[in-house]
Amino acid sequence: MGNAIELRGISKSFGSVAANRDINLTLKEGEILALLGENGSGKTTLMNMLSGIYMPDSGSIFVNGNKVNINSPEQAARLGIGMVHQHFKLVERFTALENIRLGLKEGGKFLLGKDTRKYIQDTAAKFGFEIDPDKLVCNMSVSEKQTLEILKVICYGAKIIIFDEPTAVLTVQEIDKLFDVMRKMRQDGHSLIIITHKLNEVMEISDRVAVLRHGEYIGSVETAKTSEKELTELMVGRRIDLDIKRPLMDKTHPLLEIRDLTVKNDEGALAVDGMNFYIRGGEILGVAGIAGSGQKELCEAIAGLRPIERGQMLHEGESIVGMSPKKILEHGISMSFIPEDRLGMGLAPSLSITDNMMLKNYTEAKGIFVDRKAARKEAKEAIDKLEIVTPSTETPVRKLSGGNVQKVLLGREIKSGPNVLVTAYPVRGLDINSSYMIYDILNEQKKKGVGILFVGEDLDVMLALCDKIMVMCHGRLQGVVNSTNTTKEDIGLMMTGALNIVNKEGKTDGIAADSAFEDKKEEADV
Repeated sequence: MGNAIELRGISKSFGSVAANRDINLTLKEGEILALLGENGSGKTTLMNMLSGIYMPDSGSIFVNGNKVNINSPEQAARLGIGMVHQHFKLVERFTALENIRLGLKEGGKFLLGKDTRKYIQDTAAKFGFEIDPDKLVCNMSVSEKQTLEILKVICYGAKIIIFDEPTAVLTVQEIDKLFDVMRKMRQDGHSLIIITHKLNEVMEISDRVAVLRHGEYIGSVETAKTSEKELTELMVGRRIDLDIKRPLMDKTHPLLEIRDLTVKNDEGALAVDGMNFYIRGGEILGVAGIAGSGQKELCEAIAGLRPIERGQMLHEGESIVGMSPKKILEHGISMSFIPEDRLGMGLAPSLSITDNMMLKNYTEAKGIFVDRKAARKEAKEAIDKLEIVTPSTETPVRKLSGGNVQKVLLGREIKSGPNVLVTAYPVRGLDINSSYMIYDILNEQKKKGVGILFVGEDLDVMLALCDKIMVMCHGRLQGVVNSTNTTKEDIGLMMTGALNIVNKEGKTDGIAADSAFEDKKEEADV
């Protein structure tokens, strides 16, 4: 078996920061290689050089034994290299057929009409894709969009395909289908690289694992001869406890009550449809659902960032409906929101860590001057406690890795002393070390009596971390399950709408839809 890709002595620096140092890496023909490493280890930079987005400062790239210069994505495509990005590159108002046709060529000419349709249908059937060529992308589910991205890359002739976090927003059932497709691609002679932080998926789908650490190549191991713990130690350089703790706390009264909440999205369609639930102090309530099921709109409504159509939101018995985020703070309601888009909504990317720490309380300054000395001290404390990797407190957050950006955001929100913490995908895209640090921080807040809403996508993590999991499908509540007596397969069925456990009285697993919290219901909620 020859090498589909060989990287020799690849180095890349950005200013004084060395992203990759003298990396030697091979991808064999017909294998699935998992690429692991912490945030900032150089994985993305390395793959960007392979896909033509960057060019290496030094070193050589060989494709099928031939030395090549990849100076653009188009050049990479001509060499048979394609990349399925985590953020899809599709035209929303075009159909699947039109999206593929945009770059589909044969003999230098665009395929048209029946030839295109037949080619796409034959390719889809070969690998087991389920896709409607005439469906608009804007009407597709996340899984359908990803299928289209993969099909598009294959139709363009790629035999070497890079997958960037391909399972981040898929259900358990959709992940199984994706892995079946990847296995068929391997059987057909494709060579695949998968970037993921989910070690259980690495163990399931890959043939071999390559590890990067601090921009350097640590080595590779055959998947069948390693374990999750060994891979973690290779990534981090030390032993890490992979058990997620779930401390059992005495639950307090409900801190946040949501009653018959209905919210529309930016297009005016119902995003949250009659939701009822509550969060008590000392518990973590998970929220599971396929991307676009209303999680974003739910979080924004609770944080005062989105108006509601009807319903009630009560914080310790006081209505917060119609309050602005600033008004909520002025009323002494300690509620913090960690948004899904941490750089777009949560932080100001061009400002320093110090200045970002001030964004929640700068209006409290007396006089015309802002006390940056106190903010700088808070930034330093956050850097030390959360192990934020940064040159200084004055570094712009846009220059930090994703994991360190999330730590800055979480550190600022916790500093405000909330008793309700709303978190949207707090570990999305983070390496295992950063993720476990975030879990520990959330558990610390739980022990202090904080009620936490945890919107997540990794069901294994949610089952281990959360006390209960609330499942959404198309904006509606499918049910709330106790993490200790349910399976991720059941949650996956609820996410797709195939299973609904809300009973006729509007109650589910002890959570009352009318928020009448009698003692007997509290007991049933354990």
